[in-house]
Formats: sequence, C-alpha cells, structure tokens
Amino acid sequence: MPIATREEQARYQALVHRLTPGRPIVRNTLRAFVVGGLICELGQVIQALFVRYGGFKPAEAGNPTVAVLILLSAIFTAIGVYDRFAQWAGAGSAVPVTGFSNTMTSAAMEHRSEGFVAGIGGNMFKISGPVIVYGVVSAFFIALIRYVVEHL
Repeated sequence: MPIATREEQARYQALVHRLTPGRPIVRNTLRAFVVGGLICELGQVIQALFVRYGGFKPAEAGNPTVAVLILLSAIFTAIGVYDRFAQWAGAGSAVPVTGFSNTMTSAAMEHRSEGFVAGIGGNMFKISGPVIVYGVVSAFFIALIRYVVEHL
C-alpha cells in the first residue's frame, strides 16, 4: 500500500475539517450553566426543607442535603433517566455531586453481575477513585497551607 504524499494528507485534512460539524460552544456553555445552577437550586430547596421541617440549623443541613442529592442521582441513574439527562445537559450535570454519584452508580450497575465484592466493590471506584484521591490530597495541602499561614 503506497504512503500518502504530503499534498494528499493536506487535502484529506482540509476535507475532514470542512465536513466536521461545528460544536455549539455557546449553547453548550449556557445549557451547562443553567443546569448546574438548577441542580444547586434544588440543593438549596432541599436544605431549606431540612431547616424548616427537620429541625436542622442551616450549618447542619448541608450534609443531609448532599446525601439526598446523591441518593436522587443514584436512583435516577438506576432507572436510566440521569444518563439521558446528562447527555443533554453536559457539564452542568457532571460537575455537581450528582455527577459524581452518577459515575459511581453507573460503574456499580455495569459490573453487578460479577458480584458485590469483585463486581460492584472492585469496579465502582475505577472512575471515581481518582476524584476521591485528588480531592483528599488537595484538601490536605490546602489545610496544611492554611495552618502554616495562620501560625506564622
């Protein structure tokens, strides 16, 4: 098989560039911003419900609010709704804690036939594990920097 000349490669690249559809960056950015904001607004509503009806103080209502958002995301992932929503919403659904829950739930569901330990337990952290590791390491260094700055 003959090797393509530089001219043929350049013509091919020009053809690929011409035929590749453009990405709607502005639309995707706006959609992600609105969806991410709406997810955060849902979190605020849930937190207000915990404060009003659950007897929590505002500072205490954050943890159960995050737990409810994680649970809702896991349920919607399990019934097949969240993945379709995330496909449409883009990064707006991936950045909040709901996206993290979706990642873990999807991996767990994909490997559930292999059993609880080897399947679910062994595979659900393949994608989300690095997020946890880098989050913990980052938090450690930020806390260390804060400690040093405050005690100098």
